[in-house]
Amino acid sequence: MPRNFANDVEAADALAQTYRDLKNEISKVIVGQDDVIRLTLTSIFCHSHALLIGVPGLAKTLLVQTLSQALDLQFKRIQFTPDLMPSDIVGAETLDKERNFQFVKGPVFANIILADEINRTPPKTQSALLEAMQENAVTIAGSRYVLPQPFFVLATQNPIEQEGTYPLPEAQLDRFMFSILLDYPTYEQELKIVKGTTAEEQVRVQKIVGAEDIITFQRLVRKVPIADNVVEYAVKLASATRPGNSSTLANDFLEWGAGPRASQYLVLGAKCNALLNGKYSPDIEDVQAVAKPVLRHRLVRNFKAEAEGQSVDSLVTKLMGQVR
Repeated sequence: MPRNFANDVEAADALAQTYRDLKNEISKVIVGQDDVIRLTLTSIFCHSHALLIGVPGLAKTLLVQTLSQALDLQFKRIQFTPDLMPSDIVGAETLDKERNFQFVKGPVFANIILADEINRTPPKTQSALLEAMQENAVTIAGSRYVLPQPFFVLATQNPIEQEGTYPLPEAQLDRFMFSILLDYPTYEQELKIVKGTTAEEQVRVQKIVGAEDIITFQRLVRKVPIADNVVEYAVKLASATRPGNSSTLANDFLEWGAGPRASQYLVLGAKCNALLNGKYSPDIEDVQAVAKPVLRHRLVRNFKAEAEGQSVDSLVTKLMGQVR
């Protein structure tokens, strides 16, 4: 049952508590990866999508499956392969017994979509998600079908094995709010993982929040007040990534910078990050907390940056230090 909140402050406190409860439930299955969990939940409460990048075995798929269990939402998994067709994602029109065309919905008609190994399928099939991610709807044979709400695409990608893969188009990358990197666990975390996954006991994840409350929290995030200087910092940071501006760093090391959607996501992410940490308004530190996952897939390094070993994350760190 959806909850009724007396005011926005009560709703903000409920969101912070819901975040803590979700973290506790997910941590029953996922060991460590606190930042990954925080950013994934942030993208959900911002009504956006996230791209999870990591080598095999780091629990990318398991994280999304566990999250879907903690959220009382409909979940569908799409395994992206080279022979996958757009109709395998969005659905297709078929002839029924009376020889009339009938639309059969594809797996994209769910609340949470796990796009597993999204770069394994050709661009034609990848583009089938574009309209769904941007418009929350799909168009088939001239008819528009609205997707269930809330709607999220959580995609996974393997960064090392590039044979038989198709790089995601820049237009589709830009639809993802975050590009989230998963790193190897520490020694202590790996010990806990191995002990937990080689035992007979099965962990059950409780459902914490449903669709109506998530939609309420999404609206709340947009209502959060934010100071002008924080918005100006977010816009200046995104602008500083564009070659041709006053930023020497961008002119030296970047081929392309981030567009206006990055500024929007920096502000939205900062608002949500503040709420998750029990604050009612974001500050510049909240913008910085989401800057790397927002910007890392929107910046294109030039040859000089690659030759000198300048990573995108290191460039973003330097830009955050330069922007006043």
